Amino acid sequence: MLPKGFYSLGKNIGIKDTTKDFAVIYSNIPCHSAAVFTLNNFPGAPIIVGKEHIKNGILQAIVINSKNSNVATGEEGVKNALEICKAVANSLKINFEDVLPSSTGVIGVPLPIDKILNACKTIKSELKEGNLEEVAEAILTTDKKKKISYKVINQNGKTGVIYGIAKGAGMIEPNMATMLCYILTDINIKTSDLKSILKSAVDKSFNCLTIDSDTSTSDTVVVMSNGTSIELEEPEFEEYLTEICIDLTKQIAMDAEGATKLIELKVSGATNLVQAKKIGKSILNSPLVKTAIYGGDPNWGRFIMAIGKVFDEKIPFENISLKLNGLEIKNADQSTKHKMSNYLKENSKIFLDVNLGMGEFSSIFWGCDLTEEYIKENAYYTT
Repeated sequence: MLPKGFYSLGKNIGIKDTTKDFAVIYSNIPCHSAAVFTLNNFPGAPIIVGKEHIKNGILQAIVINSKNSNVATGEEGVKNALEICKAVANSLKINFEDVLPSSTGVIGVPLPIDKILNACKTIKSELKEGNLEEVAEAILTTDKKKKISYKVINQNGKTGVIYGIAKGAGMIEPNMATMLCYILTDINIKTSDLKSILKSAVDKSFNCLTIDSDTSTSDTVVVMSNGTSIELEEPEFEEYLTEICIDLTKQIAMDAEGATKLIELKVSGATNLVQAKKIGKSILNSPLVKTAIYGGDPNWGRFIMAIGKVFDEKIPFENISLKLNGLEIKNADQSTKHKMSNYLKENSKIFLDVNLGMGEFSSIFWGCDLTEEYIKENAYYTT
């Protein structure tokens, strides 16, 4: 089931290889829209342009290329991003400021702008209603799988759809959003502040994800609502949106570069959510924790280290409880360690619980293990 009123395409235009590398999403009417972007100090040119275009809360199209991120390309990069928006707008007969650009891929290489501008000339005739799986494929870089999540909401015999697609496998510790994510809906949301709804959903999902502790220069999350189907109150829509964002977060962690295991970590007993996030990210970003989980080694000392290195959060050692799939790992006997080792080796989804014994706040975080394949993937990324 797809949201009504959206048209899209995904195809290859020869940016790097023969896989799909160019996509457009278009609504037949302007959409109530919101976006959040990376906080990296060197954002890509599409981020610079996109921030300006989303200011009025209206979008009608998104244009995306993969294999080249248009980052660290200076004024020429910004000029190219604007030219692409204008070319898309010209083809679709819409305002160029209602077009949001996105790029993902290698950093520091100029866009093959002629190829992209040439592709923009024919998009009007190539767009198909729905067709979002092609977009999900065209935005991939080192990803191995498309990432799609959607909800169908029934109301008085009518249906509304929220449909999300995302990409991301490496260079991931979002500090506002995630790699690239586009969420489309035909639901009319009863709110005057869609960005706050999106930010709340992102904070509970993508901002609780880490693969390798690196915040991308291109992170973007966008939601577009054409409001042509059912109507939902703000809290109900936010709940559905958050569920989709969490599902996409898990899909990204499971498809991380070289990963063999999805790790879900609950940090509870924190004095506040900031403390929980510091501890959660410290654990999931630790190469020693990640490699121990990959190797099936229930070495609880590595978890203690990761908690203790957050030097501005003083957690008494005796307060801490560490559980792996419900079994207490701290000071575990040999029999329990053997069970934990088997659990780590035999399962692709690993559940951890850390109770800090300090307060009433809790949060859930997602990550993955660290394997030889991650090293291979990134050691030869551009060679």
